[in-house]
Amino acid sequence: MTETRLTPSSPAVLLWLPALGVPARKYERLSTALEARGIACRVHEWRGTGTHPLRAGRETDWGYCELLEEDIAGALTALRVEHPGRAVLAGGHSIGGQFAVLAAALHGGIDGLVAVGSGVPDWRLFPAPLRWLVCGFGHALPPLTRWIGHYPGERLRFAGREAGQLMRDWASTVRHGHYDRLAGLPTDFSARLRQVEAPMLGIHLAADWLVPAAAFDALAAATATRSLRKARLDEAQLGVPADHFAWMRSPQAIADTLAQWWRAEARPVSL
Repeated sequence: MTETRLTPSSPAVLLWLPALGVPARKYERLSTALEARGIACRVHEWRGTGTHPLRAGRETDWGYCELLEEDIAGALTALRVEHPGRAVLAGGHSIGGQFAVLAAALHGGIDGLVAVGSGVPDWRLFPAPLRWLVCGFGHALPPLTRWIGHYPGERLRFAGREAGQLMRDWASTVRHGHYDRLAGLPTDFSARLRQVEAPMLGIHLAADWLVPAAAFDALAAATATRSLRKARLDEAQLGVPADHFAWMRSPQAIADTLAQWWRAEARPVSL
């Protein structure tokens, strides 16, 4: 087995995983900004969202298992074929950041992890009284999605039309605070996460009430990352409100933070 040393100028390619219900096209500005800073970016399209042909329904269902073992695994394989020899980064926004870390635990071969406005959605990590709303939502989702056959996010004004099992898996992490009860996936996910050593960047948005800073801390703490950097960006730095979504309109500060982190964190990897 040979070793290729990555220098701070080594080219990297990033698989970017969107937030729940957000189509890939919404991250075109981020992708362009990262390309200008030397990081190739490929934005994943979730099942049931944007240009993807599937739509969630009672007869068309999927959860974390299908997204991780089929879709993201396939996207990572395609990325390595398209960009041989490049360092492979996985990152995402909101639930996408969670999936990046879970993919590293399940598949390995990730050289760096990025989470923007992301973390473990454990209800205990939210401030009161919001924690009680999040807790109740986590308990209501399983019966709601089984009754309707999918999750009607467009009516509830949270995400879009999502697969029922996907939302039940998400609700499991809300209630339990870990990933060991995801349908169809290994029950030792916590142990697998503790084997993830890739350097990690977490970006917290100062006015993001949907994802408290403690949620990212919990996600990072679940791994054995050898290097952790946390950045907090406010409205002055972003040029737009520092909430969960506004940064997508003006992602330059996010791209700068990510590119600077990678230049500092490039490490040797074995091929």
